[in-house]
Order: sequence, then structure tokens, then C-alpha cells
Amino acid sequence: MIGYYVHHHGLGHRNRAVQIARELTTGVVGFSSLERPADWPGEWVQLPPDDAGHPADPTANGVLHWAPLHHPGHRERMGLLADRLRTDVELMVTDTSAEVTLLARLMGVPTAVMAMRGDRTDRTHRAAYDAAPALVAPWSRETAEPYWPEEWTRKTTFTGAISRFDVPSRPPEPESGADQGAGRSGPDRAASSAGGAAEPADGAAQRNSVLVVWGRGGTVVGEAEIEAARAATPGWTWTVRTPDNPSPDLWRELQEAAVVVTHGGNNAVAELSAVGARAVVVAQPRPHDEQLATAAALDRAGICVGLSEWPAAAEWPGLLARAGELGGPRWSLWRHGDGARRAARALEAVLSGGGA
Repeated sequence: MIGYYVHHHGLGHRNRAVQIARELTTGVVGFSSLERPADWPGEWVQLPPDDAGHPADPTANGVLHWAPLHHPGHRERMGLLADRLRTDVELMVTDTSAEVTLLARLMGVPTAVMAMRGDRTDRTHRAAYDAAPALVAPWSRETAEPYWPEEWTRKTTFTGAISRFDVPSRPPEPESGADQGAGRSGPDRAASSAGGAAEPADGAAQRNSVLVVWGRGGTVVGEAEIEAARAATPGWTWTVRTPDNPSPDLWRELQEAAVVVTHGGNNAVAELSAVGARAVVVAQPRPHDEQLATAAALDRAGICVGLSEWPAAAEWPGLLARAGELGGPRWSLWRHGDGARRAARALEAVLSGGGA
């Protein structure tokens, strides 16, 4: 049995977990404070929240990221995890929690960490990444983090991007209030397993159209910034999609947009890669500069425009023009087209004792 811990911030971790779990050929049990997704293929253990009230010493004097003292929710959730680690979980996948990774290892259960971009050299991350026998990185080896120590790279499976649009035979189900994007349909012409992007719907993108897609994870960009960008680009049509204004068919809108503007979240970028979008990716503040690292890697590889912050309005005409020259086949540097399947095979290799 594989245990799969899913972090509750946003919905990206859960969306990725679903894609991987559906490719597994062994039993899987999910653990999260989030509700069970409709298409989760196994058992789901709902964990109580552990961030309510005023938690005491949550970092254990800087040793951990989150382990508050005397918090009933935290004690119960760790107990629920420990019960299954003691009985039937033979491999624990964490996406993402250093504390759950270390708990499993202390109980003698091997772990596989879904790696995150950004600076993971802090004391807690190093302990978790060092202790895990396997890391799974949802990006390509060619765009890997340049600072990683060799011992991490040796045990890492680089799956490429993992998108819910990768498998045409399994279109995603709509979710109530889902993270953008939560379109109704999957790809009409799927990307090939060799990593090519899907062909645009109806043959071509709509000229001078901008699609802005923001998710649930939090943003410092508001309506005023978007309106200023719109005003600075006469002749361009801007459409904004958020959890409060979801797309009726995100796959179609991604294909039809001449340029997509979105944040640097892992799942958002994976969906750009699936469609081969011409894009501007604007990093939003996240712990350990995760999105800054993603945007920088994209820009460095020449895949799309990657920015560290929302630009001044006057910069948008040039940014849209530059984005229009990128994307398409350049996304083959980021994705293989079967990232979830590669991740599942890597996890099953660890479960069988073969390593990543």
C-alpha cells in the first residue's frame, strides 16, 4: 500500500496527486486536510487542520517547518498518519511536508518526496530530502535546479511536467469551485507521449487575445494591475479567469489565446506546457521562492517569458510581443507528455525496493 500525503495550500498538490495515483497499479491511500477528490482511485483519510488558533512554537526553534506544541489538530493528524504507517503503508509519498517525510522514516517506512523548486537548502528541507530514498521532480533534467547537491540528483526521477491534460482518454472531471483551471473538457487533440504540445483547437489561436489565469494559492496582483495592463495594450482583448470567474472550457481557452498570462505555480505551468502556450509567467510570493525559481527557469530556457513580479503597464506591449515568439515546441524542454506515468513507475520501483 502506498500512502500519499497532500498539502492543503491551493489545489495544485491535490490535482497532481490524482494524476499520479490514477497511474499506479498498486493500492493507494490519500491523507490531506482537503476533501477527497471525486476521481481519487483509493481510500482517502481526512486529516484535521493544525493551523487554527494560536499555535505555540510551530517551528520547534527553527528545526521544523510546522509542528505546533499542544495543538489537538496536529496531534490527531500525526496520530492518524502513524496508525497507517504502523499497519499497512509501505511507502509514504509526501507532496509536500518535511514533517510527514521524517515521521515515516522514523517509523521505518521509506519515503518519496515530490520535490519543489526554490531554495530548499534550509535545515528542515535538507533533512527531509537527505532522508528520503527517492525524489520525484515534476520538471525535466535539462531545466533542473542548478544548486542541487549531487546526492539529490542521483536519486531523482525527472518526470517532466505533470498535467491533467496529458492523458486524452481520461478527461478531468469538473470540480466545484476548482482551482483555475477547472475546465469541463480534456484535450481534443492530446499531446504525444514524446512531449509535443497539442495542436491548437480550430487550427489557430485568436489574434491579439490575452487569457489571464489566476488560481487559489494567493496573489499580489489585483484588478487595478490587470486593468492598467489592458489599457496599455490597445488592440488586445483581455479575458480574466479566476476561481470566482472560472472558465467554461479552460483547455479550449488556453488553445485559443494568443498569449496566456498566469502565475508560476507548478500545475499552472504544466497546463501551459500541455497546450504549448505562448505565455508570460509572473511569479507570486511563495515560501522558499518557489515561483521565482520556476519563472527564472522558464525564462532561462527560452520557453516563455518569466518574470519575478508584475511589470509596469508600459512594459506589456513589448512583453506580449516577446511571448508571441516563444512557446510551441520549446515546451519539449519542460515536459515529456507522460509525467504522471513516469512518477507512478518511480514510486512503484521504490515500493519494490528498486530505488528511484
